[in-house]
Amino acid sequence: MPSNRSLVIPATLAGLALVVLAIFYFADSAAALPSFFPGHEAGSAHHHVKHGLAALIVGLGAFIFAWFQTGPAHRQAEAVGR
Repeated sequence: MPSNRSLVIPATLAGLALVVLAIFYFADSAAALPSFFPGHEAGSAHHHVKHGLAALIVGLGAFIFAWFQTGPAHRQAEAVGR
């Protein structure tokens, strides 16, 4: 995978936003979520655990993607030269 360091900051910010979103889904009921969140239901005591898990997994995936993008760019050239 080619390294693109310009994607590190956006991927990290997206990962952070998704982890915070997951915390909202785990901590608040559907009625307490902001109205623009998927799963908001007025008067509901239901917690959206699956929404939280999905946000957490995608957020961690964004962190992993950013981590791999910070790797050394010259490793591909070394492997070709062997």
